[in-house]
Amino acid sequence: MQSIIQRIKQSARRLGITDAGPLVILVLFLLLLPLATPRIYATDEVQYYVYLRSLRFDGDLNFENDYRRFAELNPRSGIEGSLLQPDRIRQATGLYGNIAPVGSAIMWAPFFLLADLGVHLARAVGVGVEADGYSTPYILAVCYASALYGLFGLLLSYRLVRQYTGVFAATLAVVTIWLATPLVFYMYVQMPFAHATGFFLTTLFLTIWHATRSRRSLRAWGALGLVGALMTITREQLGLFLLIPALEALREYWLLLRNRPRLPPIRALFGHHLLFLSLFVIGLLPQLAAYQILNGEPRPAGEVSGKLNFCSPHFIDTLIDYDPRPSNWCVPAEEAVARTPAWSRGAFLWSPVLLPALVGLAWLWRRDAGLAGALLLGFLAQTYINGAFGTTWHLTGAFGFRRLIECTPIFVVGLALLIERSGLRFGRGVPLVVALLLIGWNAGLVLNATIFNGETGLRRGLSWPDLFRWQIEAPLKAAGKIGEILFDRCRFLENARCE
Repeated sequence: MQSIIQRIKQSARRLGITDAGPLVILVLFLLLLPLATPRIYATDEVQYYVYLRSLRFDGDLNFENDYRRFAELNPRSGIEGSLLQPDRIRQATGLYGNIAPVGSAIMWAPFFLLADLGVHLARAVGVGVEADGYSTPYILAVCYASALYGLFGLLLSYRLVRQYTGVFAATLAVVTIWLATPLVFYMYVQMPFAHATGFFLTTLFLTIWHATRSRRSLRAWGALGLVGALMTITREQLGLFLLIPALEALREYWLLLRNRPRLPPIRALFGHHLLFLSLFVIGLLPQLAAYQILNGEPRPAGEVSGKLNFCSPHFIDTLIDYDPRPSNWCVPAEEAVARTPAWSRGAFLWSPVLLPALVGLAWLWRRDAGLAGALLLGFLAQTYINGAFGTTWHLTGAFGFRRLIECTPIFVVGLALLIERSGLRFGRGVPLVVALLLIGWNAGLVLNATIFNGETGLRRGLSWPDLFRWQIEAPLKAAGKIGEILFDRCRFLENARCE
């Protein structure tokens, strides 16, 4: 990889590009794009998508026909047994529920509408493509929009970390966190989830906050409010990142009140915060309206709120589930206790790169304690809320620990500082080799989860010691199926529509 980076740097210099990091990221993104599997298959993806399809083609939020059509297209996807069950009908409205937030649909909307325009133009010249929201152009539009938002998030993460490290450390950190964690899976395999879009919005929020720390204008406060709202209605748990500007505001008020308080500065600061809150609330209105229409009240349904146990009994298990029983400080109701094998679901086990990335924040603390504290707070808040989901903290059935994907910029900063420091001591070769090993490990997990040992194996958790054998066998098996992996991946996908 180092030789590839050097060649790209040389080409970039010839083109007058002084920082080759973004170019490396873009080239890798494009090289991986042919491996993408754009489709909308099971319950989560369908719920994110149907807001767009139903509003555009039915003019309502009655999802019954959408759910039934996707169940017909994917009969073994679980839609019939989950989204279309009688207990999913809201008594107050008579509508089938949708627990997915609306933010992803809002972010995908420009691409969806552009695809819709293209379909109608194609039909006008005689091309036989259905203008129904289920045909391939619509699906491709939202899937590749999700991947594109992931790319934007990577580039913003690079921009953030370059303020603290050189090109090599920043580039290697972004690429490693991207390809050695579940982020790559949700950008290219299960594309229409909310994670890539949520990652972009979270990184954008942190970028705006960090860039305006010393002096924040009204425009910056407004941008923070709107982006914070979009971030929150894309995945509700991301709203906890708002703790960062909230604690910053409390500190500013304390300093103003302690040091000979004067009314004008306090009033000006309050005006900024009032603008932030006003635009934040305005940004939440699409979600509140959807709740009102679907549930009969402007709040989430019980499927979401009923999972929460606010003492976070699985906080530690989120990272290392050495004993997946609830922690001693929090004893939830018996029905809320999720029982999983030990050492099978923790984030540090799925993605070993995350632990050294967090350790790297120690060097950031010495250089910028404010940013280090903010990033650590954001990470702990996301870990806390995942541990509070008593019955689903383990994410069994999912690839990796996807609820921490939006913490990617945090991990990138920490890993880049660690790479820079280790590079000074051991040379660049050592962190490069370690990065390649971590990326290779995650690539093996992707192959095993999607092709070789999926529903009966890896998707149920990390199965030790079988996993070591599966990982060793994966490259050899993949070599034997390289043609199908590159050009006929449909045969590996259940209910795939190969067109």
